[in-house]
Amino acid sequence: YERPVDSGRTLYRMVAVSFGMLCVVQVTLNISLRLVCDYNNLTEERDQLQTSYNNPTVKRDKLQTSWQKFESSWYFLSTETKTWNKSRADCLERGADLVIINSDKEQEFLFNFNKRVWIGLTDRETEGNWKWVDGTTLTIKYWYKPQPDNGGGQADNAEEDCVEIRNDEISLKAWNDLLCDSKLHWICEKVV
Repeated sequence: YERPVDSGRTLYRMVAVSFGMLCVVQVTLNISLRLVCDYNNLTEERDQLQTSYNNPTVKRDKLQTSWQKFESSWYFLSTETKTWNKSRADCLERGADLVIINSDKEQEFLFNFNKRVWIGLTDRETEGNWKWVDGTTLTIKYWYKPQPDNGGGQADNAEEDCVEIRNDEISLKAWNDLLCDSKLHWICEKVV
């Protein structure tokens, strides 16, 4: 027969041990939950870093597929058509401008896109005084004969003040003056 004092102590010890074990279980659960939360946060941060890493890669890949390098410049050929002014605005938004042609090689490279395209040449300020978009005066010329003709005396008095490269001519004789409100593809140039 146990004495009541001993049974009380045993009960007290059992309660204390049980409470201690509950505390250990609680601490273990808290640590486990904290680790799971930290893991989830780290996973989320990793995903965000991966996304931010991939976005410049996607932008770079897109840039490399839509821009072509030739000598010391990058060239963008549009997939849609716009007026000369809207084409130039698009180039400026891209950190570039309508193309300025400086050599036979560059003219041949652009001609090989095989599209009618706007280039950065106009005589809007003074009729017959052709200037590039950077303000320099035209020196090398690749006009298709009898261009420039300012419309060839059309009755509607429309000025042909903007220049295109035609794709149905010879590469070094392919420029044509055209109404600036005509809609064509265009080529932007970004000098490196």
